Amino acid sequence: MTGTGARSHGRVFGDLVAAALAQEGARPGVLGRVHAVDHAAFAWLAQHHVPWANRALPALSRSANHSRLWMVAAGSMALSGGRAGRRAALRGLGSVALASTVTNAVMKRAARRPRPVLDLVPEVRRLPRQPWTTSFPSGHAASAAAFATGVALESRSLGATAGVLAGGVALSRVYTGVHYPGDVLAGAALGAGLAAVTLRWWPRRPVAAAFAPVPQVRVPVLPDGDGVVVVVNASAGPEGEVAPRLRELLPAAKIVERGARPAGSDPDLEGGSDLEALLRSAAAEAVVLGVAGGDGSINAAAKVALEFNVPLAVFAAGTLNHFAGDLGLQRLEDTARAVRAGEAVLVDVAEIARDRTFDFGPMSQTDPEVFLNTFSIGVYPDLVRAREALEGRIGKWPAMLVGLVSVLKEARPVKLRVDGRARSVWLLFLGNGAYAPAGFAPAYRPNLHDGLLDVRLVDAAKPAARTRLVAAVLSGTLGRSRVYEATTARAMRLTEIQEGAPLAVDGEVRPGASQLRVAKGRRVVVYRPAGARRA
Repeated sequence: MTGTGARSHGRVFGDLVAAALAQEGARPGVLGRVHAVDHAAFAWLAQHHVPWANRALPALSRSANHSRLWMVAAGSMALSGGRAGRRAALRGLGSVALASTVTNAVMKRAARRPRPVLDLVPEVRRLPRQPWTTSFPSGHAASAAAFATGVALESRSLGATAGVLAGGVALSRVYTGVHYPGDVLAGAALGAGLAAVTLRWWPRRPVAAAFAPVPQVRVPVLPDGDGVVVVVNASAGPEGEVAPRLRELLPAAKIVERGARPAGSDPDLEGGSDLEALLRSAAAEAVVLGVAGGDGSINAAAKVALEFNVPLAVFAAGTLNHFAGDLGLQRLEDTARAVRAGEAVLVDVAEIARDRTFDFGPMSQTDPEVFLNTFSIGVYPDLVRAREALEGRIGKWPAMLVGLVSVLKEARPVKLRVDGRARSVWLLFLGNGAYAPAGFAPAYRPNLHDGLLDVRLVDAAKPAARTRLVAAVLSGTLGRSRVYEATTARAMRLTEIQEGAPLAVDGEVRPGASQLRVAKGRRVVVYRPAGARRA
């Protein structure tokens, strides 16, 4: 723009402001001047046309009606963006829901600002259906900014893409004449602020992987994977994709796929479908035991690795991959790189000793189960069973949602003694290591070598415990709720457990027991590359 052109535009805008001030004579002071500048900016923008935008911006504005654009964008992120994409999609949609509620149910009703008059806006730019709600603040801009900010809190790259769309939607609301610029700016600021507020309920995970020390004994360095035997649980990941990729990454490694009986194996092994038997067979000949699957498969492999005293190579190929996520193993390439370089860490394992006779002997005289992530009694095992009953028909995530509704409706508390104290609980959660954040639902572990059990309990003996729990979660005050208890321990004894109460161990439902002892003690060597980061 030339200097003359700039001065000409400046004079036009100044004249518009002066005219608006004259009309705002009944509204003196700062508020009157702000309204005048807002009206003038609207009028100035209405007089400037961009040919390509006359069709594109109205179409973009319509696509954001009822947050349809953001739902489609979130679906795309969840399907193609991996774990980070799913988190970004969830936070983005949660931010939109919060911003939309506050904007439409509170702010618009309080402000009641009329929409701009459309006389100055060319008809080609106008929306086919004009909004009927009040103008301040812009709900579209609030939702757009909330979605982009929520996504950016989880992923900068996805947030940048969402930000471009959000900026286009915000601009379109002024360009089509349905909002003053001030409405859009206020809406965007409100939406971004409310997205930031979601951190109170759902804090971000740190970028650095969980701490775990390097073992004092040197682990094998296997440049081409010779000596590695990997058992691939094909049912846990994308069918047919994991094994071929592992053969590319570690060409000398032996890859055993669950469901295909390996040469020389026991012919009575039902085609190799018994995962633990496959892992034992692999560990007997391996320098390094590898497992590709989800948390349940990795749990089984950790127990076998401890039994055979071999290092463990974890290839994340499940749906949630909690253990691999805390380790910073997001891709198959991460673990392969660690195996080739001989880089590993020492990770805590929690053990569960069960006894059905009430004659509780020392753990050394039992065959304990292990868990790497979590153990629980209460509603979670029921939720896992409900999900498994439905996921074959409708998929894992829809089954989880349907199962949650059913379980919460029909759930009953579990009675037991916790370290000798009689309790009635909706949920008893034990984590292998202290989870963060404190006072919220467990999300991640900063340390995989702290020797602690994270103990969280929802007390069913308190009046209206479920209702109070939900209210505390929604208000972000769970840490101060009287129905919720959180502490740490190095061991815990559970006795007189209510008959029929199942257990959930690393996401897998197991039969219950009359009494249990959970403790920390042993550690397993797991390959992890230096500088590993979470997704």
